[in-house]
Amino acid sequence: MTTQDRLARWNAGSREAFVAALGHLFEHSPWVAEAAFEGRPFRDPEHLHAQLCAAMRGAGHARQRALILAHPDLAGRLGRAAALTAESAREQASAGLDEMAQDEAAELARLNRTYRERFGFPFILCARLNHRDAILAALRVRLESSPEQEHETALAEIEKIAWLRLQDLLKG
Repeated sequence: MTTQDRLARWNAGSREAFVAALGHLFEHSPWVAEAAFEGRPFRDPEHLHAQLCAAMRGAGHARQRALILAHPDLAGRLGRAAALTAESAREQASAGLDEMAQDEAAELARLNRTYRERFGFPFILCARLNHRDAILAALRVRLESSPEQEHETALAEIEKIAWLRLQDLLKG
């Protein structure tokens, strides 16, 4: 099925079918797809992604925060317990987080804890666009940000994650 065929199906289908197909793009937050449904018809993948992001951005701060909180810590306990979503597991593996040396894993765990204590939510970075060294470096730098900056940065990273997940879905 081509990208245009998929878009046509999503444009013509029901809200339920749309959410079933796209609800996973934003971690445990199908409400984003549900809200974006009103933006139909979608001209192309970029337009669809823009509508999804607009739905996320248009939500109140509390709902955005819940979306951020739905994300797992990078290489955190969920990953060690094999309890990540399939998408998150693949994304973290692509960054080499499943192959970290013990000292690297300990450092990431320590930085994740510090970040969560400072901001009250997990550190979010599009793992597929970074390698573990870059992730550790970004985490150190972002610990110096304000809570408002980190909320905004987390949403921007979620948009990148959703774009890559949408690309995967369109490829079939």
